[in-house]
Amino acid sequence: MTAITHIGMTVSNLDAAINWYKEALGFRIIAGPFDMKTEEGDMTRDLQGEKVKHIRNVHMSASNQIGIELFEFVVPETRGEASRKPWEPGIFHLCVVAEGGDVHGMAKKIEKTGGKIISKIWTLDEEKGYCLVYCQDPFGNIIEVYSHSTEQIYANR
Repeated sequence: MTAITHIGMTVSNLDAAINWYKEALGFRIIAGPFDMKTEEGDMTRDLQGEKVKHIRNVHMSASNQIGIELFEFVVPETRGEASRKPWEPGIFHLCVVAEGGDVHGMAKKIEKTGGKIISKIWTLDEEKGYCLVYCQDPFGNIIEVYSHSTEQIYANR
């Protein structure tokens, strides 16, 4: 079986994103932040493309050791917020589990720290207390908040 280790996300301000992901969601830094100027033939340029001359990034981890890698592109410059639509191909959200299943509390914390609540809280199973809400980080990335793990919510239904 393949395991997920991390997902990469682009943000317009790495320092602000580090602070937000620490404060709002409780992620911790495990490596970086790094500031890398690329050269022809190096790994970063091979992975990110020839136009990329300078990036900053950091590796952060959630309490279950699944990580996010945040990127700020300096050259070419990252600008604005994410504008991709959910129906367009690609990853469109990061899902986290609220501590103690408190979806409402985590959504309020996201909002208080500069993010947005973009859906109502949806109950998936009233008897088991399963629910979710869609939020958005200050950089335009969609953050889904679950009350319980994916396995608990969907396995053996």
